[in-house]
Amino acid sequence: MPCVSALSGRWAPPVSRSMCMWRMYALTFATPSHKLPEQMDMPLPGPDIAQLASSGEASAPRTDASSASLSPVQTCDGLGIRAAMSAALAWLEQHADAINALNVFPVPDGDTGTNMVLTLRAALAEVNAIPTSAPREGYSSGLAAGAAMKAIAHGALMGARGNSGVILSQLLRGAAHTLEPHTEFTPKVLAEAFASARDMAYQGVMRPVEGTILTVAKEVAAATQRAARNENLDFRQFLAVAADAARHAVAATPTQLPVLAEAGVVDAGGQGLFIILEGVYRYLSGLGTESNGQLHRSVDLAALGTQEKYGYDTQMIIRGRGLDVAAIREALSSMGDSLLVVGDANTVKVHIHTDRPGDPLNYATRIGSVSDVVIENMQEQYQSFIANRAQESNIRPEKKLAIVAVSQGEGFRRVLESLGADVVVEGGQTMNPSVEELLAAAESAGSDSVILLPNNKNVILAAQHVQAMTKKSIAVVPTRTVPEGISALLALNYELDAAANAAAMAAACKQTQTIEIAVATRAANVNGCKVKEGQYIAILNTNLVAAADKPERAALKAFEALTPEDYEIVTIYWGQGASEAAAEHLGSVIRKRYPDLDVEIVEGGQPHYEYIIAVE
Repeated sequence: MPCVSALSGRWAPPVSRSMCMWRMYALTFATPSHKLPEQMDMPLPGPDIAQLASSGEASAPRTDASSASLSPVQTCDGLGIRAAMSAALAWLEQHADAINALNVFPVPDGDTGTNMVLTLRAALAEVNAIPTSAPREGYSSGLAAGAAMKAIAHGALMGARGNSGVILSQLLRGAAHTLEPHTEFTPKVLAEAFASARDMAYQGVMRPVEGTILTVAKEVAAATQRAARNENLDFRQFLAVAADAARHAVAATPTQLPVLAEAGVVDAGGQGLFIILEGVYRYLSGLGTESNGQLHRSVDLAALGTQEKYGYDTQMIIRGRGLDVAAIREALSSMGDSLLVVGDANTVKVHIHTDRPGDPLNYATRIGSVSDVVIENMQEQYQSFIANRAQESNIRPEKKLAIVAVSQGEGFRRVLESLGADVVVEGGQTMNPSVEELLAAAESAGSDSVILLPNNKNVILAAQHVQAMTKKSIAVVPTRTVPEGISALLALNYELDAAANAAAMAAACKQTQTIEIAVATRAANVNGCKVKEGQYIAILNTNLVAAADKPERAALKAFEALTPEDYEIVTIYWGQGASEAAAEHLGSVIRKRYPDLDVEIVEGGQPHYEYIIAVE
């Protein structure tokens, strides 16, 4: 593929695939057995780290005749960062499905690869929005490295999805902190950025766990800091060290987390980080990273519950110096609704629905320069909205407290709304909402005090990031499942303030046990439970506890792991893979075994799980 780079150093024409400096040895784990790296006869994808990091003369990676055509690359600017990130995203897109498959449980709900792709896409979109100036003397391009990395970090944060996406955004934010003062940088500075990335990621997780993407980032930082002692090292060799360290760290994750070893997989987030680094290395080496464009997803505005006023959807970017995001948000708040204002002192992104688009534009031109203006008439969009949702918007009149909840399935949405959820964001396993989507939902809720129910363990981190991005008071109740969110809503008391309600809701959700029944997509051994492909598995509060040939048997085994006499109510939510009749049969089996339990049947409509059972 043609290769144009803003990285310093002359680039020769790209080498052919048959003349690659390295063969491609990515840990794709596409085989049904999901073998561990040491079982796969897979040579290491890079040079000997110790050799490259030696203090003597620079040692090149293993090469063939084509390596001589690649000139050393010693410095990188903003355009180089942008090109490298684009290549990393393309390579990550190619491997997203394989990363998703690295799921401890044999259920097709892995979403780590998807979340990392969507997070990186948002980051790249942000840096691509920066206009570049003409090169000036002593400066190779019109985009400084620090500016590019700052945009990437901001875009990643706004687009972060799931735990893996949030941690990836923190890695990029840490790197941006180091690179901010630089127009160009060297491998030595990048080593410092990797160390800063590691520190920021660890700080962003309340209880860091080794054997995850955090460990991989730590090992990459350590290896590149050692390698940076060799001042003759160029970027291609440096990224070889980084990718090689990541590959070794990923292979070691099962030795640090027994649940990974038992399931026969490596950590998915760590694998994603390795693929990103390998994608950058392949770009520097002139190798292909073409994407097949497999992931396409748009935001469901109807699911966000936004209330349209037949006006204009107006978007713009304001650039200037000393911009006050809070003041801009305050000034624009009277000009329309569905307002979203994010950014910093130099760049602010605005989205507003208004009947008079000229008003926010005129205001913006008074405080800075305006670009990327988009104005769309929403009348047509509104008519489509009415046709699809012949009911009022989720947004309700101004009140003291509003609830934003996350769920998948039309049945669950109806239940949550009936219990008081003002905005229900469509999302869950395989479709974690981004920070920006959660922020938009909170901003659209009809109150300055909002309680956020993530209802999924992979959404909790993203929800917590919303708290620092709005003037509204946001309380996050860390619900891990939709049944926990439903129990939390049952404890809602509008006579109490947000803090008191959040505490009561957090206590209430702990009284609910969640059992999930799904069909195993592969054989596995998890938590001492042996699973055959095609069996029904039961997951109790995120732990796999049983496998059986029939869903009723799997469910009863899960009940045995509880003490049923301590509970009163069982609610069976049937999903897309089941039917109401089948759910009624499951309910009758549970009633027969435990006659003192009150069993109810409700449509959930969720994907992946035939049944989600709440035990209260």
